[in-house]
Amino acid sequence: MKKQIAIIAGGDSSEHDVSLRSAAGILSFMDAEKYDCYIVEQRGNAMQVLVEDEKIPMNLHDFSYQYQGERRTFDFAYITIHGTPGENGILQGYFDLIGLPYSTSGVLVEALTFNKFALNNYLRSLPNLHVSDSIMVRRGMTLPTASEVVERVGLPCFIKPNAGGSSFGVTKVKTEADVLPAIEKAMNESDEVMIERLLVGTEITCGCFRRKNGEVVTFPITEVVVKGVEFFDYEAKYEGKSDEITPARIAPETAARVSKMTQYIYRQLDCYGIIRIDYILSGEKGNEQINLLEINTTPGMTPASFIPQQVRASEFEIADVLSEIIEGKFA
Repeated sequence: MKKQIAIIAGGDSSEHDVSLRSAAGILSFMDAEKYDCYIVEQRGNAMQVLVEDEKIPMNLHDFSYQYQGERRTFDFAYITIHGTPGENGILQGYFDLIGLPYSTSGVLVEALTFNKFALNNYLRSLPNLHVSDSIMVRRGMTLPTASEVVERVGLPCFIKPNAGGSSFGVTKVKTEADVLPAIEKAMNESDEVMIERLLVGTEITCGCFRRKNGEVVTFPITEVVVKGVEFFDYEAKYEGKSDEITPARIAPETAARVSKMTQYIYRQLDCYGIIRIDYILSGEKGNEQINLLEINTTPGMTPASFIPQQVRASEFEIADVLSEIIEGKFA
């Protein structure tokens, strides 16, 4: 009998529509011989499941729904919400309470990785891992002056929401006069804002997942080259203003070190499912310093997203990767 899979998408952030596109991608990738899959859209306190073009409200007491007079339930939740509540531990806590297995890491890992400042300060304790210097400000607290920001992290710098994705609210700040407007812009997305020292070098990203036998494997690394924009922002990610080269044009020894670092972080955090870690390589080619930028625990899954690109360049089939993630929770 086929397992019933809920692909949870939408969410309450600016990435709502991006998440729905990821859900459509996952639906197309799933092995239809093994699974019956349905997209469940979440917004606020409501969820609706799409069944044959009909949106049906979910009963959140037990994550069930009624269709043609029959009560239906799910065996597994594949979470692809980018942002709250699917990437910060809230949805994971709900599924833990009702006993439904899901595709991502647990509550603590999701909450930690969603808070960029807290994550960076945790990762500083790990050996051989470099993280950019940063400061954080919260809504309601006394803001640093622009000159204090520049003195601490220099220019250019990045000012970004402490919780969020798809580069919404992110500004590359080049002048002291732009510091405070950039903080205000970021606060439209989050009550906390991170101000980060600029790292210069080659931007790369590496996907990783845990097989059902427990083995942690990485995918081929992607190199990101932006075109006509300042950094890898929304336009670069979703409107074609970047070249994404897989495998990356880096030395084999560097690729091996990045893959090893990605596996190490995955294990240290006790992640589950597919994650993607973004880095900047700086310094002499072949002997670069690996600088961590960000960890994405529910990365984009449209056909053009990094993870599907990397899987296509690997030894795996994406349907098999998704099956391993699902079956790993029943092993």
